[in-house]
Amino acid sequence: EVQLVESGGGLVQAGGSLRLSCAASGFTFDDYAIGWFRQAPGKEREGVSCIKSSDHRTYYVDSVKGRFTISSGNAKNTVYLQMNSLKPEDTAVYYCAAKPSCWNWMAGDNYDYWGQGTQVTVSS
Repeated sequence: EVQLVESGGGLVQAGGSLRLSCAASGFTFDDYAIGWFRQAPGKEREGVSCIKSSDHRTYYVDSVKGRFTISSGNAKNTVYLQMNSLKPEDTAVYYCAAKPSCWNWMAGDNYDYWGQGTQVTVSS
């Protein structure tokens, strides 16, 4: 059974940090890229970042460049999203998703698997 399980969300003050984790199982991790998405109430889902562990390439939406870092490797089959200098506009449910590559990574409709999401709330 394929599973993507997000964790690490919570409530933090503006300027603070959180580290999200996405634990993957049920598929060959090295054959897939992991993307992070977020969706705030009343807004469309937005691609945040993408990584494919086997080639170490990373991608970010402009609004998080320099603040967020995507990585993998600390734990087997896990991808992290380190979020620093958080802003109230980062408040959203954050999801991880998997597909074979980061090509066209911001388009959420071509991912094979999705997690259930974790809430991130940034207070001002």
